[in-house]
Amino acid sequence: MNAFDWGPFAANLGWAAATALAIMLGTFAIAFNLDMHRIVDVAWGLAFAAVAVVTFRLSWGQGDPARRVLVTVLTVVWGLRLAVHIARRGSGHGEDPRYEAMLARARGNLDLYALRMIYLLQGALVWLVSLPVQAAQYAPRPLSALAWAGTAVWAVGLFFEAVGDAQLARFKADPANRGRIMDQGLWRLTRHPNYFGDFCVWWGLFLVACDGGWQAAAVSVVSPLVMSVVLINGSGKRLLERHMAGRAGWDSYVARTSAFFPRPPHRHL
Repeated sequence: MNAFDWGPFAANLGWAAATALAIMLGTFAIAFNLDMHRIVDVAWGLAFAAVAVVTFRLSWGQGDPARRVLVTVLTVVWGLRLAVHIARRGSGHGEDPRYEAMLARARGNLDLYALRMIYLLQGALVWLVSLPVQAAQYAPRPLSALAWAGTAVWAVGLFFEAVGDAQLARFKADPANRGRIMDQGLWRLTRHPNYFGDFCVWWGLFLVACDGGWQAAAVSVVSPLVMSVVLINGSGKRLLERHMAGRAGWDSYVARTSAFFPRPPHRHL
């Protein structure tokens, strides 16, 4: 097969949507019983991994086998690491303040509001953002240098996410750091190494999809663009910095540290 097969890919879009929806509805059922919506953040990574695996099965005999394996492995590794990290981070804690604030503004039935604004919205985002993972598996071209360049970008992203998360966890575990701003390790280079890492992961996966041809690139370019907006101007960097504003040492940290893309800190501050 030498051409991108639009028919099976279109069917896959439906199955991917159903997969994301099933995971989010199942998570909502668990959260409803626990009265704890923060577990949806664990489901976020798991949903991407599930979409990748379902697409891998459905695309059997369609796209290049090596690209199918590559993009599935990259997505599953990223999704499972993120899910495990968030599950460990949230263990023993109460509700996430973000969801408390969101539900405090809700009108009408709180459960239906949470279902619509948290679970269904995140399920839709999983489907949209996973487009490179889906499209790459239906691209027939053999792997070339662009796919390995995308893998390298993905690896940089995973490094920043994993190392940044580990550094922050160790920092918070030390009672001597209570009330202090984390400004060590990767957090010296950017105020958000984990969000920058996520940014790289999805642009890397997009490059792997681009390696399969213009069709895969065209249908999936919206994914890294949407993730960039979410991470920088949406529920990522902007929301977290609003929460951090006013803390002791925050203004000086902002003045010397890059807002998003890593660079050495300003030495004169």
